[in-house]
Amino acid sequence: MRRSLILTGATLVVAMVASCGPSKFKTYDGPPVTQITVNKSARQMLLFSGDALLGAYPVGLGNEPVGHKTASGDGKTPEGTYYIDRRNPDSAYHLSLGVSYPDPNDVAASNLLGVDPGGDIFIHGQGPEGRAKAPHLRDWTAGCIAVTDDQIEDLYAMIQDGTPITINP
Repeated sequence: MRRSLILTGATLVVAMVASCGPSKFKTYDGPPVTQITVNKSARQMLLFSGDALLGAYPVGLGNEPVGHKTASGDGKTPEGTYYIDRRNPDSAYHLSLGVSYPDPNDVAASNLLGVDPGGDIFIHGQGPEGRAKAPHLRDWTAGCIAVTDDQIEDLYAMIQDGTPITINP
């Protein structure tokens, strides 16, 4: 009898999980992403495996998209070469991949200006805030790189921590 109750409970849990819809966590078994390139002026992110282009994604940027980020709150997306250094499965923007900004050069440049360089730069989805802003504003983040929620699900599965990202003007 006890075994029957445990199985029944397990069956209910599985049914409840299955009814919640598809998971935002996907798997990827293709070629490794070895480089991410963001071309800010084109509003495009490219993923490469070696010299092979794996995909291109349209992006939104910070609300002041021209120029390199130098200060917290300036609304700019940084420019330079960084790497993916963390991931947030519980992001307010669906999912997010951390960019290693600021690097020591960014900190030194901001120190010369007497300002805080800022941080918390991510590639992220839209989440509720982005879905509300994106139809009206292309560049709506505080300095991050935004894609759709569906796209960040793919990127989150494809991109590993340590992957270099070059952000061009």
